Amino acid sequence: MSARENILARIRAQQGKGEQPDAGEREAVAAYIRARPAGPRPRVDGDLIARFRERAEALASTTDTVEALDAVPAAVARYLRSNTLPLAAVCWRELAGLEWKAAGIEVEAREARETDLVGITGAYCAIAETGTLVTLTGPATPAAVSLLPETHVAVVRASRIVRGMEEAWQLVRSEGEAPGSTGAALPRAVNFISGPSRTADIEQTVTLGAHGPYRVHLVLVAG
Repeated sequence: MSARENILARIRAQQGKGEQPDAGEREAVAAYIRARPAGPRPRVDGDLIARFRERAEALASTTDTVEALDAVPAAVARYLRSNTLPLAAVCWRELAGLEWKAAGIEVEAREARETDLVGITGAYCAIAETGTLVTLTGPATPAAVSLLPETHVAVVRASRIVRGMEEAWQLVRSEGEAPGSTGAALPRAVNFISGPSRTADIEQTVTLGAHGPYRVHLVLVAG
């Protein structure tokens, strides 16, 4: 049992409940969430893909679009070469089968280390309202690949772009066991990534790459 599971089990024991919530408890929570009225939200009309690109680029991300997943390696290679970046990267397991070598990139599917300069990930979904990526942590989707390297390249399927954060959470809850999770209904962490890492702590001057990647490049897969 992990430390997290141990803590939650002790809390449930003090409440006189079993070690794991049953179907009745889960449905009661789901019913409570469904019954809550939605708060006021900004309007997000029109093409969600175009809105996502616009907001992502306003946050200093760069974007590219390909028609199919097998075109991703060539698009990533163009980006790396045009920015004089290393043609070597680490990636999530789900992307390991793409033809990276044919595109001239050496890619390893593993967690990132301090010496890795480029990390390539997928995205659980993306939020049009804010230009934000949503990633879920798990054995096959380690967060370090998007956090440690100076350059983060994310492959985003257009079909997974949702209107707002509310829809992103609905998607996580409705799909139950998320890809890369260890069996729980929710993964250990849900990360929201809005462009390169930045801070304005020092003299209110915005500095990119302070706590993570200097660059975020998004490859949108239309098909």
